[in-house]
Amino acid sequence: MGFPLTQADPTALGLDPGALARLCAMVERHIAEGRHPGAQLAVARHGKLALFRSFGQARVGADARAADDRTLWLLYSNTKVITAATLWKLVEDGALRFSDTIASHVPDFEKGGKGNITVIQLLTHQAGFPSAVVTPEAWEDHELLRRQVCDFALEWEPGSRVHYHPASAHWTAAVLIEAITGQDFRRVIRDRIIAPLGLGEELFVGLPAAEEPRAAGMYDPGPDGNYTPRMPENTSAHRAAGIPGGGGYATARAMAAFYQMLAQGGTLNGVRLFAPRTIEFVTRNFTGDQVDGYMGMPMHRGLGPHLRGTTETIRGLGSLAHPRTFGHGGVGSSYCWADPVSGVSFAFLSNARHENPFHEPRMDTLSNFVHTAILAD
Repeated sequence: MGFPLTQADPTALGLDPGALARLCAMVERHIAEGRHPGAQLAVARHGKLALFRSFGQARVGADARAADDRTLWLLYSNTKVITAATLWKLVEDGALRFSDTIASHVPDFEKGGKGNITVIQLLTHQAGFPSAVVTPEAWEDHELLRRQVCDFALEWEPGSRVHYHPASAHWTAAVLIEAITGQDFRRVIRDRIIAPLGLGEELFVGLPAAEEPRAAGMYDPGPDGNYTPRMPENTSAHRAAGIPGGGGYATARAMAAFYQMLAQGGTLNGVRLFAPRTIEFVTRNFTGDQVDGYMGMPMHRGLGPHLRGTTETIRGLGSLAHPRTFGHGGVGSSYCWADPVSGVSFAFLSNARHENPFHEPRMDTLSNFVHTAILAD
């Protein structure tokens, strides 16, 4: 099976090549300034790939190598939407309802007052345990993983706040997937989401050892233009773990294809993965204009992605985005989104992790270049 998006001329897709050129020029400038060693981006529309480019170095130092179209980039929290999509499939299968409590499928999760937490609360970051931790010892010990998740302690009443859960909510989702299917969550994600879309060579939650040479490094940028490798991100154990809230790997075009599927109501290249009604439901705004306590702004949470909405600012999706645009980011390094009105999807992935004074304005500008490239809906 070939890649599910065929290449097309941007003009034929109703996209302004000048705006896309400005997008690429900004990425090149940031690399020249030492912001990150390398990056990759992709823009797609109406089931076709308008732009796919790799920039700079995938790795630096002793194992330096240039980025190319086969380079796989750490997704960080972009992984959350892929994990969430697996729960959507279980809902379509009838094995789960979004209104179900986690405890109804995972015995012992009710400990410590967690018995009434629903799947909706979990996926909208209202579960009440944002700081809970899964230890590296549990990455490959799934009985230990289940025990640690069931032992998560509440920090506030579930449903009373919106507060981003960086890792704990999606470790819980992984345990829920395993409880329902009886299989390793990474296998379920691959079999139910990645493989049917034809993305098996370019999207991984749990990176096989054979694919490790393709993985870009992940770095902290230094003031002198040097890069410090991040740990444990640059270890084999971390890559193989497939951390469900932050450990996936992909190419930018694979993420643009995944979001094309969402933009097209659940179908990609003739493969229907979800019903349109499912996509409409999971991309609703479940949290209104409530301020996310972690982000410091309204995030308009859906059941996986977040939405642009109509507030003054929004993270990553671009201030010029249509209100129905939805997507997710990867901490300090990446963002992926879809505009279901125009049919455009976008993915930007890089290999340096920045703080928000640079990252948020950078992503707003990059995303706005794509929005201004849309000549007509």
